[in-house]
Amino acid sequence: MENQELVVLAKKAMEQAYAPYSKFKVGAALLAKDGRVFLGCNVENASFGATICAERTAMTKAISEGVREFEKIAVVASSGDYAAPCGICRQVLYEFMPEGEVVLDSFTEGMKVMKLKELLPMGFRGEDIK
Repeated sequence: MENQELVVLAKKAMEQAYAPYSKFKVGAALLAKDGRVFLGCNVENASFGATICAERTAMTKAISEGVREFEKIAVVASSGDYAAPCGICRQVLYEFMPEGEVVLDSFTEGMKVMKLKELLPMGFRGEDIK
């Protein structure tokens, strides 16, 4: 799937975001190696620690469907600026796609594609825990 198609799907997911506190809506589209795409949006909560990011929503949906291998994820935000995944999301993504790509989109600057390893240079997985 082309990056632009993934960005369009992420924007569609962003429309479902529940962000009454920050007004910062985020959408994600996660491409599995088998070609399936899982969408996610951020879901805020009055107990801010209970908020879940769009990237983890998409990943959780995919994992719950039995998918474990991914190629890339597109992330967009209602601010129109690039919105890179937060630290927790980077680590969760690294668990299942350490060689994956992150596609970011800015309404004014266009698309930027980065390797997840660029965003989380010292990420670790289960085999690293000894």
